[in-house]
Amino acid sequence: MRGVGIEYRPRIVDKILLQMLRSAGAVVIEGPRWCGKTTTALQIAGSVEYIDSHDDMAESIVASEIYRDRILKGETPRLIDEWQSAPFIWDAVRREVDRRGSPGQYILTGSVTPPKEGIVHSGTGRFAWLTMRPMSLFESGDSTGEVCLNGLFNNPSKVEGQCQIDTPRLAFLICRGGWPMAIDYDEDVALEAAYNYYDAVVKSDAILADGVRRNPERLKKLMRSYARNQGMQVSNASIGKDIGNGEVLDSDTVASYIGVLKRIFVIEESEAWNPNLRSKTAIRSSSTRYFVDPSIAIAALNLGPGDLLADLSTMGLMFETLCIRDLRVYSEAIGGSVYHYRDHNDLECDAVIHLRNGRYALVEVKLGGITLINAGAENLKKLASKLDTERMGTPAFLMVLVGIGEYAYRRDDGVLVVPIGCLRD
Repeated sequence: MRGVGIEYRPRIVDKILLQMLRSAGAVVIEGPRWCGKTTTALQIAGSVEYIDSHDDMAESIVASEIYRDRILKGETPRLIDEWQSAPFIWDAVRREVDRRGSPGQYILTGSVTPPKEGIVHSGTGRFAWLTMRPMSLFESGDSTGEVCLNGLFNNPSKVEGQCQIDTPRLAFLICRGGWPMAIDYDEDVALEAAYNYYDAVVKSDAILADGVRRNPERLKKLMRSYARNQGMQVSNASIGKDIGNGEVLDSDTVASYIGVLKRIFVIEESEAWNPNLRSKTAIRSSSTRYFVDPSIAIAALNLGPGDLLADLSTMGLMFETLCIRDLRVYSEAIGGSVYHYRDHNDLECDAVIHLRNGRYALVEVKLGGITLINAGAENLKKLASKLDTERMGTPAFLMVLVGIGEYAYRRDDGVLVVPIGCLRD
């Protein structure tokens, strides 16, 4: 069953979804609203049931209980959209998967991590989980894809590519974000998508996480503070003090709000990487703060492309969030995860790509310019020299990922310089 009347842009997770359906009875696709979960699932779904299709959500849940068997029946893979609106469906699907005993039976999509109540079984052995995010630049057609991340792990000796994104265009792409609905809009309309998403989070989506109606203005202030602290390892107390206008939120309140934003996939923090080091340097274990898409921070701070072009320091912070988003999308396609490294000597690495087979790469994100590129390269080499390579092997490559720069190339010292507008999975 394919989406009718919609031109589908292929997503990197398409192949991952097909592979998961070969090994699991049901696949759960999670991610923020508007990132394309349902549209992607519809490309291969044999049939579909929209749990939230009723005007009244309570009516929808009651109807789901009454017609449970009907919901489960249909051509496979059967898509059950926004399943978390009726959490008991989880156990119903699990039992049906057990009864049928074959993979590829169901696809469940959800924009909210459901509460534990109403779910009896964890789903281990029956379910596979797939995270979707807003589109990467390669998926939106803004990256040439000449530099393949998987290729770098296999052969980093030859790197070639030419970026087509200039500085004004990069500022626009940061503000537009990766929302599929905005990709083909005129630029002025496309920029509104992130603001619409931000308004939906504040006014309605945050309530869906746990049913608690929070103060919208306070949530706005917290998201602004979080946006100012992106790419940092600040404490909840520091975010609470940074709210502004004389107001301070205590750590527990900040943790509550951040927890809600995580449950609706607005925030996706980067966990700390803990490598084997030659020295006894203490490693900071705090997660690094990021929104799932830079456009959310742009909306929270009420900025636009012109503001970024006038303040390259802020543009650099927002560019880092865009790069982390894309690296997560590309890394997941090759069986990898993205981490952050920082030790107590403040030696830092913006992104560590770690594959399931143990191979890894170190990445520094710099907006551009030879001075920043040189600083990033030196930082990478310093960290690489501290690693215990006898226990964990040498990095597959060291890369400075840039926004302002036309060509991808390999430096004389072996460090790669790659514009984000050349990269793909």
